[in-house]
Amino acid sequence: MTENTRRSFEAEALPHLDAVYRVALRLAGDETQAEDLTQETMLKGYRAWPGYRQGTNARAWLLTILRNTFINEYRRDRRAGYTIDISAIEEFTVFRDVQDADPEGSFFSQLVDDDVTRAIDALPDEFRETLVLSDIEGLPYAEIARITDVPVGTVKSRLFRARQALQRELYTYAVDMGYIAKREARS
Repeated sequence: MTENTRRSFEAEALPHLDAVYRVALRLAGDETQAEDLTQETMLKGYRAWPGYRQGTNARAWLLTILRNTFINEYRRDRRAGYTIDISAIEEFTVFRDVQDADPEGSFFSQLVDDDVTRAIDALPDEFRETLVLSDIEGLPYAEIARITDVPVGTVKSRLFRARQALQRELYTYAVDMGYIAKREARS
């Protein structure tokens, strides 16, 4: 690599190292694996840097490398996550009042502690990945679609279902913390 290539990589790619690690941690679910995944992503990014179009979105480019590395090398070694009955989630949306006032999920951005992190980590991979890229990393739907190689409509659907699953999982927590009032039993 030339000195200019190294400097360019350091200037454009390295500022996104923390974002790559945060997403790796949510994907891998383990700090050691996330560190390895981050290191491997940055190494692959460095090696592929001559093919990167300067001035485009380096963060999205690195997150795409991260996702592909995770799928190819880490996911096959991970235990399978639990399955979710989507129809049960769609019928049981517990935060109806909040959902109407907060359709973009800023409700979740205010809740970041161990209970919430555990609930996010328990989501199926494709839901967790979409939620992390959107609600934690703040990427727009089109970027997420490019990174995950799915249509924007699929991104929206996965994000909606991920949020519903979290609503269901975190209902008691939200009541206990005073974020919402306890819902009256349906008759």
